[in-house]
Amino acid sequence: MNTSVYSSDQSNGASSRRPYPARLVKRMVKILILSGFVSVVVVLLCNWWVVTSTRSQIYFNIHQLPSNDVALVLGTSKFVRSGKENLFFRYRMEATARLWKEGKIKYIILSGNNDSEYYNEPMDMQKALLKLGVPEDVMTLDYAGFRTFDSVVRCKEVFNQDKITIVSQNFHNARALYIGNHEGIEAIAFAAQDVPDGYSLRTLIREYMARPYAMLDVYLIRPKPERGNWPKTR
Repeated sequence: MNTSVYSSDQSNGASSRRPYPARLVKRMVKILILSGFVSVVVVLLCNWWVVTSTRSQIYFNIHQLPSNDVALVLGTSKFVRSGKENLFFRYRMEATARLWKEGKIKYIILSGNNDSEYYNEPMDMQKALLKLGVPEDVMTLDYAGFRTFDSVVRCKEVFNQDKITIVSQNFHNARALYIGNHEGIEAIAFAAQDVPDGYSLRTLIREYMARPYAMLDVYLIRPKPERGNWPKTR
């Protein structure tokens, strides 16, 4: 008899406790869904604003591009992870060489990541441009362009340039221009040839996330890029 009473009490207690966790889980799921929806909307709105507000500053036709003394070329790796040639890199170098040969730019700042002696984007860009016929004395290497924000801000604060032509792919140019517009830089951009559809879906997804982050950098975080400029040798 005692056993049956115990079982009954245990059963009643379990049934009375069961609805509370269920309601809690349901509420948490709703919050997560709502948070996810809001996050997606915010990301899309940030992307829309960055692209829309800079669209008039990006040129695709070299003959319509105004001339500037200085170009800021944004770095990327020479090779992809598989070891194959990175088309983003190749097309940026070809666009830069063409701009210089057409007289649209006179001097070039090559800004990229050089976080070790084994990885040097500015040097790789310089070597590629030398092969394309651009003389070494018109190129300046920025070894601390670890991020697009760093490259743009250092162009003004370290290299004293506030009127520039940015060279990268179209999707990347929008973010760089947005940063430049809020850092007091008078900038336009030339869109290097884009890569084939599906070539690097990961890069495009990363860019979608990078644009909201760029707005945080501009308005809230305000990171401080390095002030020096020397290659990493160890």
